[in-house]
Parts: sequence; structure tokens; C-alpha cells
Amino acid sequence: MVARTTLFAFLVALFLLSLTAPFTDAADAKSPHPHSGKVPPFKPGDPKVKLNKKALKLLKNGKPYQTQVKTGNRGRGLVVQDIAAPPSVVWDTILNFDNYAKMVPRTTYSKNYGVSGSNPRTIKTGMKIGVVVTKMEFFIKHLYYPRKSSLVWTLDYSRKSDIDDSVGFWYVAKEGSGSRVYYSVEVSMFDWVPNIVMDILSKKALTEATGWVKKEAEKVAKASPAPGDGKKGSTSSAPEADGASEQDDDRTLARRWAMVACILGLLVVNLWLLFESFEHDAQAGRKKRD
Repeated sequence: MVARTTLFAFLVALFLLSLTAPFTDAADAKSPHPHSGKVPPFKPGDPKVKLNKKALKLLKNGKPYQTQVKTGNRGRGLVVQDIAAPPSVVWDTILNFDNYAKMVPRTTYSKNYGVSGSNPRTIKTGMKIGVVVTKMEFFIKHLYYPRKSSLVWTLDYSRKSDIDDSVGFWYVAKEGSGSRVYYSVEVSMFDWVPNIVMDILSKKALTEATGWVKKEAEKVAKASPAPGDGKKGSTSSAPEADGASEQDDDRTLARRWAMVACILGLLVVNLWLLFESFEHDAQAGRKKRD
């Protein structure tokens, strides 16, 4: 009885979350963000991370190395990853924001809406991610410093995002015939975001970020040994990708409503079983009294 009641309560909670998920998108490109930055941004350039023997062994075996870096009085997680591709190819991959939906886990939409300058180059990108049954939209302002081989970002505070705040950092150094990549990110969420989403974005974001870059950059390096220019990246908008992204959004919404229907069906079945259980207990009680 207790197990069935607990399962029923869990299904109710999951149902409410899935029911409200399609309507939690508060992002608005026409309205400013509630603030102009809560989390201190990263500074571009070499993070000057010392790598011990253990770290170097992990990197040699193709695995990421995680450590902590100090930014003011804050400690932030940082991941280092060796990639068998030259820095030019790695940067072309990182800067290919218009195609993130095809490369980055849980990213359903990504498109630049503003590119300007040269050093730094400002790249503004609108993105959507889907985590569990929650979909979030946000707007990022990237600053790419080619001379420092570094990219930093914050939210674009002139637009309202579903994320409370986000800052991050990329640094790419030449390592032998390949590259050594450094990545860090800090994200602050609004109270309505479920803890499970927070856990996924905070715990998996570091290794997943360098993981997809490694996969895509090495794929390009193997297919085309000649390096690209490493400076331009893919910062132009791709109209044909827009329609594909809209189709992806439609499919995501359809899957979400299908999940709502399934959970609702399970709720009905469990409610009936719960009622039957109560009825059975009541009959047993009456027999005892008789």
C-alpha cells in the first residue's frame, strides 16, 4: 500500500512537471533580462593551469582532466582535453554556432543573430536546449579573441533568457601536432528549474563540452588533413538550418505531449489500483467486525 501510494505521488509530481514544461519558456528576444549580470565573467587568455603527472597521463590516454581554477574569490570547475586536431580546426568547430544543434548534446536550436568586430569578435547566438521534459531558451554574447586564442561569454542581457545567468571560457593551445583545450562554465538557474536539470547542466556540462568538440574536430581533421584558416569559423546564418530547427522543435513538443499522455494514463491506472486497494481493505475490515 505504501509503495503504491508513493508511486502514485511520484507520478503526480512527474505529470505536473511534464504538463507545465511546454509553458515555462519565459525567454523573450524583445525584452531585457532581469539583471545585467550576477556571475563574474571570465577573463580571456591562458588560464595558466599546472598539470601534474596524473593529469598528463589522463590526457595522453585521451581522457579529460578536471580541476579547479580561481576567479577572484570563487572556485570554478575547469576541464582540460587533448584533441588530435590542429587549433585552427578546433576553433572552426567551437565557432560553428549555427550548427550546434547537430553537434552538441541536448541542443535543439542554435543560430547567430549578430556578428561584429575582429579582436575581439562579438558573436551573439540564440540557443534552445531540452533537458528531461524542460525546454529552455537563452541568448549568449560571445567574445572571441584570436590573438589570445580564447573565447569568453556571458548572457546577452539585452534579451530575456530562461537561464538566470551564464558565463564561460574556452582556451586552445597547440600541443604537438594537435591541441590542448581548456573549458569552464558557470550557470545560475531560476527557482522554477527542477533540481534534476540543474544536476545535468552543472555536473555533465564540463566533460560533455570538450567531448563533443573532440569528436567533431577529430572527425574533420581525419577527413581533411589540411587545416582551415582558424580565424573565421562558421559565423554566418544558415537559413536552411532554420526550417530544420523548427521541425526539431515541433518533434520535441510532440514527444513532450506524448509523454504527458503516457503519464496521465499511468496516473489513471494507479488511481484505479489505489481505489481497489482501499476497497479491499475496507471489505476486510468489515469482515473482521462481523
